[in-house]
Amino acid sequence: MLWLALVLFISLAVALLRGGRLTNLGDIRLRAWWLLIISLALQVAPGFLPDADWSKSVGIAMILVSFGLLMLMVILNRRRTGMWLVGIGILMNLTVIAINGGMPVLAEAAEVASGFTVSSPDLSNSFEYIPLDKTSRLTFFADVIPLRVATVGQVISLGDVFFAVGLGRFLEHELRRPRRWFRKGASAQPGSAAER
Repeated sequence: MLWLALVLFISLAVALLRGGRLTNLGDIRLRAWWLLIISLALQVAPGFLPDADWSKSVGIAMILVSFGLLMLMVILNRRRTGMWLVGIGILMNLTVIAINGGMPVLAEAAEVASGFTVSSPDLSNSFEYIPLDKTSRLTFFADVIPLRVATVGQVISLGDVFFAVGLGRFLEHELRRPRRWFRKGASAQPGSAAER
């Protein structure tokens, strides 16, 4: 979340410095945008599952479905600036989670990000994350990049980098688009040319 917030802040700042307008946020139109809401709900929902044997598999399935829905939304909006980067990031994270049954997290990266010495990240309450070990596959897609700003830290993956940069590129482009004088669905009075 720290990385995404940082990229979005930088994107907003760059867009405004280059003549972008915050009012353009209201003009952003994405096809099947509601898939984003369902995906976010599926990301949060595993935290409410009971402590049972079946919870782990159901939780991982919900996470994978959420990434699948995000990928579908990206495909539907693939012509928009930055969306192909977002799609690559989602595909990287989806692949490594599906293959490992969770996103592997490197203990040393968690130590750097947290600022404390840890032998292994505490992932006991997480369905999405698992410790990275010798059995982990596609570890170059795992959470291995430590990020720390002041007292807040996070471990991110290469997929997170692509996702956030693509989203930032999309946002920066949308804010710098020309002002839309005629909005879809806006009512207008006929002019003198219509009175002939």
